Amino acid sequence: MGDTMNFSIPAELQKLLDDLDKFIEDKIMPLQNKDDNNRFFDHRREHARTDWDNGGLPRKEWEDLLHESKRLAEEAGYFRLSLPKQYGGRSDEDGRGSNLWMAVIREHLAAKGLGLFNDLQNEHSIVGNAPDVVMVMNYGNEQQKKELIQGRLAGKVRITFGLTEPGHGSDATHMETNGRPEKRNGVDGWLLNGYKKWQTGMHAATHCFIFARTQGKDGQAKGISCFVVPRETPGLEAVSYEWTLNMPTDHATISIKDVWVPNSAILGPVHNGLGVAQAFVHENRIRQAASSLGAAVYCVKQSVEYANQRAPFGTPLSHNQGVQFPLVELATQCEMLRQLIRKTAVEMDSMPHVEVEKRIGDKVSMCNYWANRLCCEAADRAIQVHGGNGYSRHYPFEHIWRHHRRYRITEGSEEIQMRKVAAYLFGFGGRKSLVDATAKESKL
Repeated sequence: MGDTMNFSIPAELQKLLDDLDKFIEDKIMPLQNKDDNNRFFDHRREHARTDWDNGGLPRKEWEDLLHESKRLAEEAGYFRLSLPKQYGGRSDEDGRGSNLWMAVIREHLAAKGLGLFNDLQNEHSIVGNAPDVVMVMNYGNEQQKKELIQGRLAGKVRITFGLTEPGHGSDATHMETNGRPEKRNGVDGWLLNGYKKWQTGMHAATHCFIFARTQGKDGQAKGISCFVVPRETPGLEAVSYEWTLNMPTDHATISIKDVWVPNSAILGPVHNGLGVAQAFVHENRIRQAASSLGAAVYCVKQSVEYANQRAPFGTPLSHNQGVQFPLVELATQCEMLRQLIRKTAVEMDSMPHVEVEKRIGDKVSMCNYWANRLCCEAADRAIQVHGGNGYSRHYPFEHIWRHHRRYRITEGSEEIQMRKVAAYLFGFGGRKSLVDATAKESKL
């Protein structure tokens, strides 16, 4: 029969979830309930968080509160959980071993609803996600690791990610930002010119990862390099912050005019920057899928509870099949998606980082696009079940819908994710088709 499949959470992980719940109750909730900090989470949340007269950027008091909760999580040993042991975390040296744990933790926290312990609008959580650290860990030289990773963990470095441009989103191979070699004062370097859009966190950044074409032609994957550009470099300017469906904004459009950096600013191999960009997408996508699943679970549970309590015309709402069946569909999808997310996370943990894209990139994409869509549907259904209350900001469903709607576009739009799955399914783009792979397995 071979090995039996085990769908239970490891005892050690279950204990961690219990410990996290206790930490939230003992440390985070008292901070949230102090000095009217609840204004950032109740019906006033969007207004309380947004400095409308300062370009719509986050208010300082809001970011200070997030910083304080991170400090408490750091103190308790939770914030760095997903990082390798050498950086104070619990995963293997190369960052493996954390995907299942992070998927379970992220779902668990999101399923608790809105709160200071886990606010996904700005990727804040007491269990941190650090994709920029993963990139530097895998591709940085010793000097970059020392400066950027240690600085990031000490709270002194904040890095933004500059891949998307005003005219180019999903297809990074057609970017217009370019770099050409230029020597200054005897130092070999690069002169960068172009624009980037949706540069998240620019208002507080110390460094930017700027991707630029340094060789080759539009459409070629090779020939793009990743540069680490300090925020104060002359010629690098935030020209606007884009207001979005969910405010505040920290998404900048930046102008790059004759920005010069030395060769030492290149992250990873020159002309192979897209590989660097891919370094963190799988971890990010599986964790993000788990967060969307958790938020969907929250919406379904709250709707069921409300439908049992609310009794129009003297009968609970839950007695109506028009209320029952949509929630049954959503609950079923949550159950199925959870198994795919955890199975995929376990497989990711069982193989080298670079193998994930080749072997199970389609499964990661399935998890991600379906979870994001499911969360939006669950939030929309929760609004409907709650009626006028659901439409009000006194319940969190409109906030969840507005935030998670974003993920159907960012992190790779759902069309891009589906296109990737199709490449595996039909065998194009150099992929072996699923039919061929299945036929081969059946002969073994």
